[in-house]
Amino acid sequence: MAGLFLMPEFAATDNSEATLSQWVVPVGEAFRASDTIVVVETAKAAVDVEADSDGVLLKTLVAEGAEVRVGDPIALLGAVGESVEDMDLVIAELGVVDGVVGTAPPAAADPPATPAPENSSRPAVPVPAGGKRRFASPLARRLAGAAGLELEDLVGTGPDGRIVRSDVELAKKQREQLAEPSASPTAGSFTEAVAPGPSSVTTNRYTEVPHTRLRRAIARRLTESVQTAPHFRVNGRATVDRLLALRAEINAATDVKVSVNDLVVKAVAHAHLAVPAMNVVWTADSVRTFAAVDVAVAVATDNGLLTPVLRGVDGKSVAAIGVATRDLAARARTGRLQQQELEGGTVCVTNLGMYGTHSFDAIINPPQSSILAVGAATSEPVVVDGAVVVASVLHLTVSVDHRPVDGATAAEWMRALVNVLENPLALLVERQEKGRQ
Repeated sequence: MAGLFLMPEFAATDNSEATLSQWVVPVGEAFRASDTIVVVETAKAAVDVEADSDGVLLKTLVAEGAEVRVGDPIALLGAVGESVEDMDLVIAELGVVDGVVGTAPPAAADPPATPAPENSSRPAVPVPAGGKRRFASPLARRLAGAAGLELEDLVGTGPDGRIVRSDVELAKKQREQLAEPSASPTAGSFTEAVAPGPSSVTTNRYTEVPHTRLRRAIARRLTESVQTAPHFRVNGRATVDRLLALRAEINAATDVKVSVNDLVVKAVAHAHLAVPAMNVVWTADSVRTFAAVDVAVAVATDNGLLTPVLRGVDGKSVAAIGVATRDLAARARTGRLQQQELEGGTVCVTNLGMYGTHSFDAIINPPQSSILAVGAATSEPVVVDGAVVVASVLHLTVSVDHRPVDGATAAEWMRALVNVLENPLALLVERQEKGRQ
């Protein structure tokens, strides 16, 4: 019997809306359970929405590129071999008004889409009247996201005003032309220049760039974390000359290069195994303790910070961690992460050592219960056997949610982390029951 296919709710995102990026299954085609029916984009990732059971896609209710609220109908599905003579009637009987939910307004209401000549000085970033939603091809959407352009700010020259690849490339070119330095304004004047970015405003006093969806999502999550999770912090420092020497030996002996951060991620997994009370998250009714150690790694992108999760770090080799981390980081920067890759984990590692930062505090990414802030390894005087020597010292700060974790537990964990960083051969020993990955 025909039924509605609803926009699912996505964990790890606060947005009540998502963008329907691409229909994978054509109308009228059958699919099997676990087949991807549609691709949906949240503020942080692309999500493959899979079928719960076998069926057929009878009719789509939402066009590609439309913003849809969670829980709204997006398609009419039927059983395998089922056909419906009057689909509009069935859809109406199921409670869908006008047969369409969440799509953009009719293209006729949009301003005429007239391609601008390449030498035109007209900005390619007019805002549609009333903030209307825009159609765009999946490729154009990805290119616009990579370029920091908002679809709402682009002029579409495709069918019915659809935004296509050439529109994004033209907008990028014109933005570069318009952002070129012009003559300095007369002293005392207040001259507004053309925006260097989509819907931006630049004056001789400031530049204002509107928030992206990702930046809004990050702001909501971190505000929620500070307001709901009582943070406390534990500081530690590790002498890492042996760790740096081990890294050099590994990189000299293998084709896979590992970073200091890869070794720290592995060390975090060892510390979690040594102190299982840190491998937890707080829920409304209980403290949940995990058997395996999943570690999130902070990745800076042009659009904001993302924290993809490495699964089963306790059972991975250092080399495997390095390969997986670089893959996640590369896809994070190009907007190709899947939603499930941003979910889970009990701890996150964020490293600013490459910027020369000595030490810093970080905000927990809920529902994780801790985040480790890693600074640069710097040469400092330390006491060894009663004598002062110069050693490479790594400064560490772990921010912890005090609801599931007590101070003594965090201190014990920091001691375990420092111990494994200072005795790094333990990082090459994997859990036997996990096997090599």
